[in-house]
Amino acid sequence: MSKKIKTLMQQELKSRWENVHDCLVVSIRGLKGVENNQLRGDLLKKQININVVKNSLAGRAFRDLGMDAMGQLLTGPCAIAYGGDSIVDVAKALVGWSEKLEPLEIKGGYLEGKILDSLAAKDLSKMPNRRELSGIVVRQMTSPGSKVAAAIISPAGLVAGCIKALIDEHSADAA
Repeated sequence: MSKKIKTLMQQELKSRWENVHDCLVVSIRGLKGVENNQLRGDLLKKQININVVKNSLAGRAFRDLGMDAMGQLLTGPCAIAYGGDSIVDVAKALVGWSEKLEPLEIKGGYLEGKILDSLAAKDLSKMPNRRELSGIVVRQMTSPGSKVAAAIISPAGLVAGCIKALIDEHSADAA
């Protein structure tokens, strides 16, 4: 491959990945064509992209993007997986597929400027994703408020009940 073509490919990869801040590196060596298509189709439905790239070109593109550490993960046949709502969604999808397809191997990942080994990348799949985490935070925030409201309303309800009982008692005496 000529140097000019390599430069064009590197620029294409750089433009494709300029908004990528976290990703997983996987090996899809040994996947059959149908399995590969099923994997890619399922990931695409979840807005997750997977690119098989030449390691040297990818390494240079990542270096130009300030993700120098990615070069450590680019050994052997590699595919870069990114997208979805968060890296957790990517990890969940790929761990699910790696259980179905034996040749699929998660090599590691890149998150917030740090390299993750394969175990840490798989552990991401056990974490709550952005949507689940938002739900947990909202639930935690509203829980004390509902307890305070219940504590405020409860004594008022008791007082109202006592007043009603007195009114009922006086109306029964008057009749």
